[in-house]
Amino acid sequence: MPRALWKGALSFGLVHVPVELYPAAQRHTLDLDWLDKRTLDPIGYKKINKSTGKEVKSEQIVKGYEYQKGKYVVLGDEDFKRANPVATQTVEILAFIPAGEVPAEYYDTPYYLVPGRRGEKVYALLREAMKAAKRQAVAHVVIQTKQHLALVYPQDRMLVLNTLRYADEIRAKDALNLPAAGVKSVGIKSNELKMALRLIEEMSGSWDPAKYRDTYRDDILKRVKDKVKSGQTRKVAEPADEAAPKRTAEVIDLVSLLRESVKKGTAARPHRARKTSRGKDKRARAG
Repeated sequence: MPRALWKGALSFGLVHVPVELYPAAQRHTLDLDWLDKRTLDPIGYKKINKSTGKEVKSEQIVKGYEYQKGKYVVLGDEDFKRANPVATQTVEILAFIPAGEVPAEYYDTPYYLVPGRRGEKVYALLREAMKAAKRQAVAHVVIQTKQHLALVYPQDRMLVLNTLRYADEIRAKDALNLPAAGVKSVGIKSNELKMALRLIEEMSGSWDPAKYRDTYRDDILKRVKDKVKSGQTRKVAEPADEAAPKRTAEVIDLVSLLRESVKKGTAARPHRARKTSRGKDKRARAG
């Protein structure tokens, strides 16, 4: 179990629920180092004093706020806590809203809220009440010196806190060149819509996150293994003579492409196809 980011309380009205905040996500990235092309020696990252040009050790670095040009106020962890002791230790619920109202583009980072000592009953009460009311909670929380807008919602036996982007962090959509709403306004034909709906049906399924993975990362790691195996560890690949053909956005016969996609989808799902055929046979015999 990872370490709790902080221990505090989840508050709504006059009720305080002791909780602990845990990160709910982890990133898997390729750990690539900067190298000197000539020698393949690693290139390190140095913290340099801009005035003296000398390297500064981590223990000598502090945070500062520039209140005038060239003049700073030094701030430490205790200063951040004293600025607002309650805010740094509390998930403060501001309002309850209907579930599903927050658009996807506002979601940022998920966290797990776990009940603290002697907080199990009130935690469960809030969780079950939110489920029954079909509500989610808009809240404020301070994580690592920054106040976040957040959404708290029940999920199975847990309360999840997902930080949200503020409204001014979402770019306006007005300037985007988007097709008009509706079918007729953009010239979509009935048979095109019908085939698109059929393709969606063929590709439909249940959400199973375990089915998906970062395949591009796998491809890069395979490329690394191939280069090691062939002894080309020191060689940078040159651009290929012919680039991969680009897909065009221009569609000559949309229905034909949709129909071909449906055929491929059906061929990839033999069990489903047989089930559909049996259903047709039964209806034929019944007639």
